[in-house]
Amino acid sequence: MRAADADRQQVAARLRAALDEGRLDLGEYDERLQQAYAAKTYGELDLLLTDLPDVPAQAGAAVVPAQGHETRRWLLGLWSGWVPAVAVTTAVWGATSLAEGYAVYYWPVWVAAPWGAVLLWQTVAGLASGEPRRHAEQQAEERAKAQAKEHARQLKRERRALGTDEAPGTPGRPG
Repeated sequence: MRAADADRQQVAARLRAALDEGRLDLGEYDERLQQAYAAKTYGELDLLLTDLPDVPAQAGAAVVPAQGHETRRWLLGLWSGWVPAVAVTTAVWGATSLAEGYAVYYWPVWVAAPWGAVLLWQTVAGLASGEPRRHAEQQAEERAKAQAKEHARQLKRERRALGTDEAPGTPGRPG
Protein backbone atom coordinates (compact mmCIF):
# COMPACT_ATOMS: atom_id res chain seq x y z
CA MET A 1 0.00 0.00 0.00
CA ARG A 2 1.30 3.48 -0.84
CA ALA A 3 2.48 5.73 1.99
CA ALA A 4 1.38 9.33 2.49
CA ASP A 5 3.46 12.36 3.48
CA ALA A 6 2.09 12.13 7.02
CA ASP A 7 3.42 8.55 7.27
CA ARG A 8 6.85 9.71 6.11
CA GLN A 9 6.78 12.50 8.70
CA GLN A 10 5.92 10.01 11.44
CA VAL A 11 8.83 7.74 10.47
CA ALA A 12 11.13 10.78 10.35
CA ALA A 13 10.03 11.69 13.89
CA ARG A 14 10.76 8.17 15.13
CA LEU A 15 14.19 8.24 13.47
CA ARG A 16 14.88 11.62 15.07
CA ALA A 17 13.95 10.20 18.48
CA ALA A 18 16.28 7.23 17.88
CA LEU A 19 19.10 9.64 17.02
CA ASP A 20 18.44 11.64 20.18
CA GLU A 21 18.53 8.44 22.24
CA GLY A 22 21.85 7.42 20.67
CA ARG A 23 20.41 4.37 18.89
CA LEU A 24 21.46 5.76 15.50
CA ASP A 25 24.58 7.67 14.61
CA LEU A 26 24.32 10.73 12.39
CA GLY A 27 25.28 8.86 9.21
CA GLU A 28 22.64 6.17 9.76
CA TYR A 29 20.05 8.80 10.64
CA ASP A 30 20.77 10.80 7.50
CA GLU A 31 20.67 7.71 5.28
CA ARG A 32 17.42 6.43 6.79
CA LEU A 33 15.84 9.88 6.68
CA GLN A 34 16.58 10.15 2.95
CA GLN A 35 15.12 6.68 2.43
CA ALA A 36 12.04 7.63 4.45
CA TYR A 37 11.28 10.64 2.28
CA ALA A 38 11.91 8.58 -0.87
CA ALA A 39 9.73 5.66 0.30
CA LYS A 40 6.61 4.95 -1.70
CA THR A 41 5.06 2.12 0.35
CA TYR A 42 4.43 1.24 3.98
CA GLY A 43 6.75 -1.74 3.58
CA GLU A 44 9.67 0.52 2.66
CA LEU A 45 8.95 2.68 5.71
CA ASP A 46 8.62 -0.32 8.04
CA LEU A 47 12.06 -1.60 6.99
CA LEU A 48 13.62 1.62 8.30
CA LEU A 49 12.29 0.96 11.81
CA THR A 50 12.60 -2.83 12.20
CA ASP A 51 15.74 -2.73 14.39
CA LEU A 52 14.50 0.17 16.54
CA PRO A 53 12.24 -0.14 19.60
CA ASP A 54 8.86 1.56 19.60
CA VAL A 55 9.17 5.26 20.37
CA PRO A 56 6.64 6.91 22.72
CA ALA A 57 3.80 8.67 20.89
CA GLN A 58 4.82 12.06 22.27
CA ALA A 59 8.08 12.00 20.27
CA GLY A 60 6.13 12.19 17.03
CA ALA A 61 3.71 14.74 18.45
CA ALA A 62 6.49 17.24 19.10
CA VAL A 63 7.29 17.50 15.40
CA VAL A 64 4.61 20.08 14.57
CA PRO A 65 3.12 22.63 16.95
CA ALA A 66 -0.58 22.54 17.83
CA GLN A 67 -3.02 23.63 15.10
CA GLY A 68 -3.90 27.07 16.50
CA HIS A 69 -0.30 27.99 17.20
CA GLU A 70 0.99 27.10 13.75
CA THR A 71 -1.56 29.39 12.06
CA ARG A 72 -0.83 32.21 14.49
CA ARG A 73 2.93 31.90 13.97
CA TRP A 74 2.55 31.81 10.21
CA LEU A 75 0.33 34.92 10.22
CA LEU A 76 2.75 36.76 12.51
CA GLY A 77 5.62 35.92 10.20
CA LEU A 78 3.66 37.02 7.15
CA TRP A 79 2.41 40.34 8.53
CA SER A 80 5.34 41.23 10.83
CA GLY A 81 7.01 43.53 8.31
CA TRP A 82 3.88 45.42 7.33
CA VAL A 83 2.87 46.63 10.80
CA PRO A 84 6.14 48.43 11.68
CA ALA A 85 6.42 49.90 8.18
CA VAL A 86 2.94 51.41 8.41
CA ALA A 87 3.63 52.61 11.96
CA VAL A 88 6.87 54.36 10.91
CA THR A 89 5.36 56.01 7.83
CA THR A 90 2.34 57.11 9.88
CA ALA A 91 4.68 58.56 12.54
CA VAL A 92 6.54 60.51 9.85
CA TRP A 93 3.23 61.71 8.46
CA GLY A 94 2.13 62.74 11.98
CA ALA A 95 5.36 64.65 12.60
CA THR A 96 4.98 66.38 9.24
CA SER A 97 1.38 67.31 10.01
CA LEU A 98 2.39 68.73 13.41
CA ALA A 99 5.17 70.75 11.81
CA GLU A 100 2.77 72.15 9.21
CA GLY A 101 0.08 72.87 11.76
CA TYR A 102 -2.62 70.93 9.90
CA ALA A 103 -3.25 67.36 8.74
CA VAL A 104 -1.46 66.95 5.41
CA TYR A 105 -2.52 64.37 2.81
CA TYR A 106 -2.21 60.87 4.36
CA TRP A 107 0.44 59.59 1.98
CA PRO A 108 1.28 56.41 4.02
CA VAL A 109 -1.79 54.88 2.38
CA TRP A 110 0.43 54.36 -0.70
CA VAL A 111 2.65 52.10 1.40
CA ALA A 112 -0.04 50.42 3.49
CA ALA A 113 -2.74 49.70 0.91
CA PRO A 114 -0.84 47.91 -1.89
CA TRP A 115 1.36 45.95 0.50
CA GLY A 116 -1.64 45.13 2.68
CA ALA A 117 -3.64 43.95 -0.34
CA VAL A 118 -0.82 41.60 -1.37
CA LEU A 119 -0.54 40.27 2.19
CA LEU A 120 -4.30 39.82 2.39
CA TRP A 121 -4.21 37.79 -0.82
CA GLN A 122 -1.32 35.70 0.49
CA THR A 123 -3.16 35.15 3.77
CA VAL A 124 -6.37 33.95 2.13
CA ALA A 125 -4.55 31.76 -0.40
CA GLY A 126 -2.20 30.37 2.24
CA LEU A 127 -4.98 29.51 4.69
CA ALA A 128 -6.97 27.85 1.91
CA SER A 129 -4.00 25.71 0.80
CA GLY A 130 -2.76 24.70 4.26
CA GLU A 131 0.39 26.82 4.18
CA PRO A 132 0.61 27.27 7.98
CA ARG A 133 0.90 23.49 8.46
CA ARG A 134 3.56 23.14 5.74
CA HIS A 135 5.47 26.07 7.22
CA ALA A 136 5.35 24.52 10.70
CA GLU A 137 6.55 21.17 9.34
CA GLN A 138 9.39 22.86 7.50
CA GLN A 139 10.41 24.77 10.63
CA ALA A 140 10.31 21.56 12.69
CA GLU A 141 12.43 19.77 10.11
CA GLU A 142 14.99 22.59 10.09
CA ARG A 143 15.14 22.52 13.90
CA ALA A 144 15.64 18.76 13.84
CA LYS A 145 18.48 19.08 11.33
CA ALA A 146 20.12 21.76 13.45
CA GLN A 147 19.78 19.56 16.54
CA ALA A 148 21.27 16.61 14.65
CA LYS A 149 24.23 18.75 13.56
CA GLU A 150 24.77 19.96 17.10
CA HIS A 151 24.56 16.38 18.36
CA ALA A 152 27.19 15.34 15.80
CA ARG A 153 29.46 18.22 16.86
CA GLN A 154 29.08 17.20 20.48
CA LEU A 155 29.95 13.58 19.67
CA LYS A 156 33.01 14.75 17.76
CA ARG A 157 34.12 16.91 20.71
CA GLU A 158 33.67 13.94 23.04
CA ARG A 159 35.73 11.67 20.77
CA ARG A 160 38.49 14.28 20.64
CA ALA A 161 38.43 14.53 24.42
CA LEU A 162 38.88 10.76 24.59
CA GLY A 163 41.85 11.02 22.22
CA THR A 164 40.30 9.65 19.05
CA ASP A 165 38.83 11.47 16.08
CA GLU A 166 37.33 8.32 14.57
CA ALA A 167 34.37 6.24 15.62
CA PRO A 168 35.13 2.98 17.44
CA GLY A 169 35.90 0.08 15.15
CA THR A 170 37.39 2.24 12.40
CA PRO A 171 40.46 0.60 10.80
CA GLY A 172 43.64 1.75 12.44
CA ARG A 173 41.85 2.64 15.67
CA PRO A 174 41.22 0.53 18.74
CA GLY A 175 37.65 -0.27 19.56
